Amino acid sequence: MPLLIDSQRINLSLTVAQLVEMHPRLKEGARNLTSKPSQTVEAKGFLYVQQREFAVTTPKDSSVSFLGSEDATTCHILVLKHTGSGATCLAHLDGSDTKAEVTTITSSVKSFSSNAADGRLEVHLVGGFNDDRRLSQKLTSQLLNSLDQQKDEIHLVTLCVSELNDKLEDDVHLPIIYGIAVNVKTGDLFPATFQDKGPEEDLRSARSFTGGPMINIYDAKTELLNIGPYYWRPSPYAYFWLEQDDERILQNLSTSPLAEPPHFVAHMRSTMMFLKNNPEPQNFLFPDKKPRTYKKNESGLWESVVGGTDLNKAEEVYS
Repeated sequence: MPLLIDSQRINLSLTVAQLVEMHPRLKEGARNLTSKPSQTVEAKGFLYVQQREFAVTTPKDSSVSFLGSEDATTCHILVLKHTGSGATCLAHLDGSDTKAEVTTITSSVKSFSSNAADGRLEVHLVGGFNDDRRLSQKLTSQLLNSLDQQKDEIHLVTLCVSELNDKLEDDVHLPIIYGIAVNVKTGDLFPATFQDKGPEEDLRSARSFTGGPMINIYDAKTELLNIGPYYWRPSPYAYFWLEQDDERILQNLSTSPLAEPPHFVAHMRSTMMFLKNNPEPQNFLFPDKKPRTYKKNESGLWESVVGGTDLNKAEEVYS
């Protein structure tokens, strides 16, 4: 079924610039979103989605009210909602396997919407900029094509990508918006930064860095966040990169070195240290092949329920 704008099928042969010229509402929507001040989302009632992760929930969720992700330079953040059930997904995509990822995301939202009497699927795409390698434009095209190939009609509501999310500072192109959040109760979408990117930020980042596929991290029916079990082989690259200076890490591990947020190198070093200290995660982090499970406590913060050895203890063993 087609990807639609105002009930018209999108002409995928058009560039983003040509597309917004034909549909001025898209350009106006992008301008409205980029003009909003960024809000800081507190940890209470919030679920952070890292790169190559997605999460789906509904307005009935008593634990999670907001989904969000940031640090998107050439990456895109996708929000898909069914207007009948209110089921909402947020995903952080990097182009690793876009077609399969979009199909999985769509199916996940539909699984919460089978009993909805009416409603439709609406999608919001945010991210990318005018990067030198045009990776943003490539991912935008992949996403639009993948959405257009789904079995269900999907209505494009927000397109704030590539040149629509670009600004020029000192002759350097940068994204206007690096992160967004969505209120799953109201559907409100807004630029955002986040106080907390956990739980277990380094563990989740290590999985993505070692080539892990897109995964769903949240079970809305039980309101549990499940991490793992993950597996990777000992990585000599971790030792190598920990010996390099900041500039070399930035230039070689980023798709867009000039556009990265200030904490990029520190984040990569933390991920590499985690890989160094945990070369065989199945032995210490996921005993009995069980996930590390978290649930929101009465204060609205993530609290460990079951699974896994304490990360600090594991690091002591390997250090």
